Amino acid sequence: MPAEPALPLNAVFGFLLVLARVSGALVFVPLPGVTAGPKPARAALALGFTFALFPLWPRALPAEPSIGLLVVWIAAEAAFGITVGLAVAFLTESMLVAGQLLGQQAGYSYAATIDPLSQNDSNVLIVFAQLLAGLLFFSLGLDRQILRIFAQSLSAYPPGTYLPNLRTAEAIIRLGSGTFETGLRMAMPVIVLLVLVDISLALLGRINQQLQLLTLAFPVKMLAMLAFLATISVLFLPIYRGAAGRTISTLLALH
Repeated sequence: MPAEPALPLNAVFGFLLVLARVSGALVFVPLPGVTAGPKPARAALALGFTFALFPLWPRALPAEPSIGLLVVWIAAEAAFGITVGLAVAFLTESMLVAGQLLGQQAGYSYAATIDPLSQNDSNVLIVFAQLLAGLLFFSLGLDRQILRIFAQSLSAYPPGTYLPNLRTAEAIIRLGSGTFETGLRMAMPVIVLLVLVDISLALLGRINQQLQLLTLAFPVKMLAMLAFLATISVLFLPIYRGAAGRTISTLLALH
């Protein structure tokens, strides 16, 4: 009788642990279209990343796994993936903060559209910021950086050996605290311009009270914001690149 191929249990357990680590990140990493995409496509993406890391799968496990120990290992691996996903998601949140600040100041809060990721009504500028964040994420090669981080983490923390710790939590909290700072740096020049427009319209209304400037305030602010935003949009790239560099450096330092 021909010998039946036997699949080692270590390979099966290694596959499950690496899949748990990668899947935890894909829950939060802002890949455009993935969040709202079909679940089979998201599962296929996680499987693809897992098989791409096949050379780094563990050849031996640190202990003989039981059901309870395997559940603990999977939870720890998922926690690592969620940590990486949260760190990358903070980059998108910084763009959303900028879009929210600009939308409130320019009056775009009255113009809502459907967010392609959450399928909810959102500010037009928030949707634009979401798409811009996804574009910058891929154009800067952050997807390759994330895969490299997973590859290095499998060498530094083989599956079954990683444990969440306070140092990791503090690093992620610091990244989260910088979300508002990054968004404010992007939005501040436009906010200053809109404040100057409001002051100018107020002075004109004070000088000549016959002028009905209230009906012109919203159109002027919207057009001024769009024109100025198109002019300074080149400044978003270095700000986003700096925030992305800090994120990648923090994740690499966790190894």
